[in-house]
Amino acid sequence: MIVLNDSMVVSGIILAITFVGIFTENLHGFHRVKFAMMGALLMIVAGQYYGFYNSIQAVEAVDWNVVFLLGCMMAIVSIMIPTGGFQAMANYMARVSRGRQFLLLFLIGSAVTGLSLLLDNVTTVVIFGPLIILIARAMKVTPIPYLLAAALLSDTGGVATLVGDPPNLMIGSAKGIDFNTFVYHMGGVTLLAWLAVLGVLRILFRRELAIEPGGQFEGQTEYRDRRLWNQSLIVLGLMVVLFMLHHSIGWEPWMVSAAGLTLLVFIARRVEMDHAMEDVEIPLLIFFISLFIVVGGVEHSGFLRWVGQFIIPFVQEDLLVATLVLMWVAAALSAAIDNIPFTAAMIPILLGMEAQGIHVAPLWWALAAGVGMGGNGTHIGSTANVYIVTISERLAKNENDPSLAITPWLWFRYGTPAMLVTLIVCSIVFWLFFDFYGGPVAATTHEAMATAEGLPIP
Repeated sequence: MIVLNDSMVVSGIILAITFVGIFTENLHGFHRVKFAMMGALLMIVAGQYYGFYNSIQAVEAVDWNVVFLLGCMMAIVSIMIPTGGFQAMANYMARVSRGRQFLLLFLIGSAVTGLSLLLDNVTTVVIFGPLIILIARAMKVTPIPYLLAAALLSDTGGVATLVGDPPNLMIGSAKGIDFNTFVYHMGGVTLLAWLAVLGVLRILFRRELAIEPGGQFEGQTEYRDRRLWNQSLIVLGLMVVLFMLHHSIGWEPWMVSAAGLTLLVFIARRVEMDHAMEDVEIPLLIFFISLFIVVGGVEHSGFLRWVGQFIIPFVQEDLLVATLVLMWVAAALSAAIDNIPFTAAMIPILLGMEAQGIHVAPLWWALAAGVGMGGNGTHIGSTANVYIVTISERLAKNENDPSLAITPWLWFRYGTPAMLVTLIVCSIVFWLFFDFYGGPVAATTHEAMATAEGLPIP
């Protein structure tokens, strides 16, 4: 029995203050990155005072694989955006649909989802959000179904791959799950959930999608640099291959993205590095670094092991029920707040239970499914959702038409049913194929070495 001590209490209080500050940023007006930075600083100072954490351990607690991969992928997108390729893609889909709104929604949703398999959801909606509004205005139809589809389908589709959603990357990096293993386990269930979201949107927006467009989209977009666009696609294709082989060749996912970026900046010789880094979201990377430092301090204090001892009996009693409960709880919390902090807090708890010999393999997949699908539940469930809501509000203000704004109630009407349907689909799949998800998950090289040497796994 682990006894609660002063170090655990202090680290738990700092964690609570940090998370509350992050979750309530809309109330107090301080950006969540500021609270994450403050929490990281307090954790290091408190850790040094109580003797459970220091600045060196804080640096070691950061999962640099996640940070470097996200940064490199953002830089690659920054190089691709000015080529005009994304605009041409959107315009082509608008022309192909020929006014059939559901077909256009399907094409846009498929394109956004396809990008979400490699890029994070925020990047994909930032690319397609303004293009959707442009197309909808030209066709004289409401953009709301398409904007919601972009967010909901990108959130759902991103669950399929290791690099499709930041929580996936955090889980995969912590547990040593390679690209192929992640797709093998999450690809099928994500496809079923994606189709379910598409069906929900088809039903809920049946009236809006049945309206005959009042205008015709005939826009022709010229590539500003078609050669670079094609070269970028080749690099992305090469990266997909390397992602599939990264475990075999001994490369971490960040190395694949770094290699792709390096190759692309040499191909795009006219692109200045300053411009290539313009769209890299430094605040998001700082948020991740700070969050890892905070959770690392809590882990070093022993607080998470103390929490884990209360969960272990429940997991040992009925692993299937525990798996489904974790999925739904993760989804509910991700809908109410943000899935990244919850994932960061759960990872060391699961690792701690594994270190004690508890079989928790299906919980890793349930965590990934829950935090991914749960993001659809509310307008603040994911950063991609917040961006879509923001541009809809800006459009409503510019057009002086409040009906164009996606309100929290509007999102609740369409997003929450989508989340519930996907969770039901995932629960059924996990129940039917529980032995498949309960199989052993590959250990990281670090864990394998520690086990071989008889050392405790941190």
